[in-house]
Amino acid sequence: MDYMIRATAADSQIRAFAATTKETVELARQYHNTSPAATAALGRLLTAGAMMGAMMKGEKDLLTLQVKGDGPIGGLTVTADSAGGVKGYAVNPKVLLPANLAGKLDVGKAVGKGTLRVIKDLGLKEPYTGQCELQTGEIAEDLTYYFAVSEQVPSSVGLGVLMNRENTVRQAGGFILQLMPFTSEETISKLEEKLSGLSSVTSLLDQGMTPEDMLQELLGELGLEITDRIPVEYRCGCSRERIEKALVSIGKKELKEMIAEGKTIEVNCQFCGKSYSVTVEELKELLRRAVRK
Repeated sequence: MDYMIRATAADSQIRAFAATTKETVELARQYHNTSPAATAALGRLLTAGAMMGAMMKGEKDLLTLQVKGDGPIGGLTVTADSAGGVKGYAVNPKVLLPANLAGKLDVGKAVGKGTLRVIKDLGLKEPYTGQCELQTGEIAEDLTYYFAVSEQVPSSVGLGVLMNRENTVRQAGGFILQLMPFTSEETISKLEEKLSGLSSVTSLLDQGMTPEDMLQELLGELGLEITDRIPVEYRCGCSRERIEKALVSIGKKELKEMIAEGKTIEVNCQFCGKSYSVTVEELKELLRRAVRK
């Protein structure tokens, strides 16, 4: 089962998260029928979203990660709650690219140059929005840069998705390490040394490492303390009620145009592909509701 852990190290000078997300990413692949490069890109962002979602405090807090690039994938959107629920989609899920020079899935080329936006809806009047330019399009480096420039938190993000030959997900997971403002130079240099000798996230997972093992490998010598374990799952939460609310919100003019066409419409959920049929009579009822608003 997919899960993540929350931990501290070096007397709380370091905050850490690590996750295994193979089932979550495989479910996303099945929902969207993603190509290997799109599975890797979306899988990395889903993994990061789950861990970043768990950084929020409130039960109803929502995090959205948006990657918009000039590469063939077009863009990626991931939404996460604070309790390990995550969902997402790629604009062009079928993107096909040759492997990069290292023989790996070329996520950077699929994403291209562009921006990363982080939107946190914390139940306040306005959501918090942070944005930065994509550095490599490989997702982990882009998030490392985002934390440094937008949140002023020195961080190290590692993410990976490994595919089987038949293009199902073999491994997926990652970690986020963050330095608190009072972190000593000695702790920083020890951590940098560990990170420089680290093999890829997917190779650690493929060796059978758990999230606990990954953090032990990175922070074991710095007094690792695991504080929480949270299940992670692909949670869509779409429903007929939500679809109807969305239709009401598009406005009376658009609803009238749909009714005038006189046909049952199909509304697809972007996150899980589920289809909802809405008849002309139901559209008329929704229009009445919109008028009453």
